[in-house]
Amino acid sequence: MRRKLTKVLSLACCAALACLTLSGCGSTQEKRTIRIGHNQSTNHPTHLALTAFQDFINEKLGDKYVVEVYPSELLGSQTDMVQLTQTGAIDFCVASNAILETFSKNYEIFNLPYLFASPEAYHKAMDDPDVTEPIFDSTKKAGFTAVTWLDAGTRNFYTINKPIEKPGDLKGLKIRVQQSPTNIEMMRLLGGSATPMGFGDVYTALQSGIIDGAENNEMALTDNGHGDICKYYSYDMHQMVPDILIGNNAFMESLSEEDRAVFEEGFKLVNQVEREEWVKAVENAKERAQNDQQVQFVYPDQQPFVEACRPLHETVIGNNPALQPIYDQIQVYNLQYPADTKTGGDK
Repeated sequence: MRRKLTKVLSLACCAALACLTLSGCGSTQEKRTIRIGHNQSTNHPTHLALTAFQDFINEKLGDKYVVEVYPSELLGSQTDMVQLTQTGAIDFCVASNAILETFSKNYEIFNLPYLFASPEAYHKAMDDPDVTEPIFDSTKKAGFTAVTWLDAGTRNFYTINKPIEKPGDLKGLKIRVQQSPTNIEMMRLLGGSATPMGFGDVYTALQSGIIDGAENNEMALTDNGHGDICKYYSYDMHQMVPDILIGNNAFMESLSEEDRAVFEEGFKLVNQVEREEWVKAVENAKERAQNDQQVQFVYPDQQPFVEACRPLHETVIGNNPALQPIYDQIQVYNLQYPADTKTGGDK
C-alpha cells in the first residue's frame, strides 16, 4: 500500500512540475486538474453525487478546472486518500468517520450509538452549521477540512441463525464491528462479542462461521452478498454515521471569492444528489434482499438498546467536554423528531 501511495504522490508531483514548466515557457495556461477519490463502486450514491459535482464544476468553471473522479480505491485505500488530500497530492476524497477520528477527537461524537433518535433528527442536525462546523473545522491544522457530509444510512445488526429483537439476543454472538474503540465498547454494553475486522473480510468470516453476524446498512446485504448468508436484519438503528467529503486547505484557500462560491454551491449539490440516490438505493436493496435472498426484516423495540448504550455517551462527552454544546443541540432535534418506538425507527 505504501508503494501505491508513493506512486500516486510521484505522479502528482510530476504533473505539477510539467504544469509549471509549460507556464514558464509562455504557453497557454493549463487548466487545473481537480482529483477526487473514493472507495465505492460507480453505481453507488457517493459516486453518482461526485459525478454530478464533476459535471457542475466543469460546466461552470470549465475554462479553469477539469474535475476527475476516481472510484473503487483507484487512488488507494481511504487512509491513503486522506493522506494524499492532506498533502495536496489530490484535492478531495470521501473519508469515513472512523478515519477522521484519528485526526480530531471531535469526530468521536458521530460514532456514539443512538446519538440520533431518528433519521429525521440525524438529517436536521447534520444540516445545522452549529452542530457540524466545530467538528468539520477541527482538522484545519492537519491540512484539510470537511466540505460536506454524505448520508450512509442507519447501521443495524444482521445475523445468520436468529433475529436480534432485544440486547439479550446478542449474548454469545460474535459480531463484526468497525475497528473503533467506540464500537467495541458498544458491543460490550449490549452483551455481544465484538470482532473488529476490515469490511472486505466480512463475507468470508460469515461464510466460514468465524462470526455470527455483522452490522451495517441494507446495501451490505445485496452489494456485498451478506444477505446470502445472514437471513435476519434487525432495525435496532444503533448508529447513523456520516461519510465526509474533505478538501485540501491550500487548494480551497487558493480559490478566488467567485470560484469559491461556485464550489460551495457544488458541495451542496453533492449532498443533495447523494441523499436522493441513497433513498433509492436502500429501497432497491431491501426489495432485492427480501425477494432474492429471503432476508427477514425485524423491527425491535429500540429503547432497551438505547438504555444499554447510555453509559458510553457519558464517557465520551466526559472525556471531551468541548462536545457538550454540540451534543445538547442534537438532543433538541431528537426531541423534535423522536424515534418510532413501535418499529424501532423508520422502515
